[in-house]
Amino acid sequence: MAEQHPPSPGPDPHDSDPREPDPHGLERALHTGRALVLADLTACGIAEAEVVSLVEDAVSHRRWWVEQWPEGVSFVAGLIAQDVQDALLDRRGRWPGCPLCGGEEEHALDVEPELGPDPHWVCGRTATAVAPVGELGGAR
Repeated sequence: MAEQHPPSPGPDPHDSDPREPDPHGLERALHTGRALVLADLTACGIAEAEVVSLVEDAVSHRRWWVEQWPEGVSFVAGLIAQDVQDALLDRRGRWPGCPLCGGEEEHALDVEPELGPDPHWVCGRTATAVAPVGELGGAR
């Protein structure tokens, strides 16, 4: 007698449809980007409530952005870093300052690639990668 199996219950409701954006991937990317930028702000000693609010604003904006362009989900961490950097420029000045270049004219590190995965803080003057976003403190 052949062994019988119960009928298949259908598709697993936890499996995502490959044609749809992955809401779990979006949330994971947003939380990761938030954590990385907060780590850098903490390493620089400026993770105060006002600054954390800027991070939350950036995360909210990028949630909308990725909902419009799901293929950009892997770019979120770098974009959040750039958004916070831009917001801080208006309120506190350049962040994060370049630790490589001395002199009278301070400058901030840039996020590179501007739109791509695996973002790094880079000195724009010397084209030297300083640290991945999230690792300015070197504690990873």
